[in-house]
Amino acid sequence: MVFWKKKKYIFNPQTLRYELAKTSVWAIIASIFSYLLTGLGFAALTIYVAYNFFDSPKEKILKREIEVLKSQYEILQNKMNRLQLALNELQERDRNIYRVILEAEPLSEDIRKAGFGGQAYDEWAGMNNADIIKQTQLKLQQISKQFYIQSKSLDEIAELAKNKSEMLASIPAIIPIQVKDLKKQVTSGFGWRIHPIYKTQEFHPGVDFPSHQGTPVYATGNGKVEFAGMDNSGYGLHVIINHGFNYQTLYGHLSKVVVRMGEKVKRGQLIGYVGSTGLSTAPHLHYEVIKNNEKVNPINYMFSGLSEEDYAILVERANQSTQSFD
Repeated sequence: MVFWKKKKYIFNPQTLRYELAKTSVWAIIASIFSYLLTGLGFAALTIYVAYNFFDSPKEKILKREIEVLKSQYEILQNKMNRLQLALNELQERDRNIYRVILEAEPLSEDIRKAGFGGQAYDEWAGMNNADIIKQTQLKLQQISKQFYIQSKSLDEIAELAKNKSEMLASIPAIIPIQVKDLKKQVTSGFGWRIHPIYKTQEFHPGVDFPSHQGTPVYATGNGKVEFAGMDNSGYGLHVIINHGFNYQTLYGHLSKVVVRMGEKVKRGQLIGYVGSTGLSTAPHLHYEVIKNNEKVNPINYMFSGLSEEDYAILVERANQSTQSFD
């Protein structure tokens, strides 16, 4: 039965009787709109609840894919960060070790940073997380350019090295004793330290390697023995090797020397044994590198045969030390 055909009665207070009500067209139209609005309101409420509180199968799949992509993005970011750290270490060695040793001019920062900034494409404009995508793209562009520039620098270094094979064999490049644990076998690095005997701040011009009495000591580069013996310098029994190319090395506080003045030695050749002669408080090797008659940090000349991790440990250990053995 259609709702507007139902008979309706109203009470007439004058006749005290129920009389048939007359329904106008406008009342019927209003009633229809009322029903329609109620239905539309209910439908809208149903759609709102469905969209905001319940996921469709397709939305569930998309959300899972988004979570996977976020996880992969974090992994990518970590890999890029590690790659950047490795690149920074390579650049540092290029700047302060390889080119210094080969006496080549370092690359300027303008060249290393040429083209930084890159091009951010607008294809993701308006998309969610567009900024993250653009930043990642720029980061990859930057690392790629840096690696390209660094590869060209290494090509140049390799060419220089071909012409300086004798120089490379002579320049100090290894640790002068066998080291089992880098974290324990460097007690004092290059710089200001507390003197173990005088207890005053003094400049320590080398690196101390504590070791057992009689531990073998090796030449760190090809050269000629310039001094082997004792003097009043405080180094006790020590050896000085002239490597040519304005480089010398000193090995102090030895217990025994097995080379003589004027003798030619090769890198890795035995020259003596660890001791505690001279101004020393315990058996150790005091090692110095002299370039152009100026004492320089030996840590920068121990790069051969060490991994990136071991070299980083060596540098960190030398920098943390506060008291020398001599």
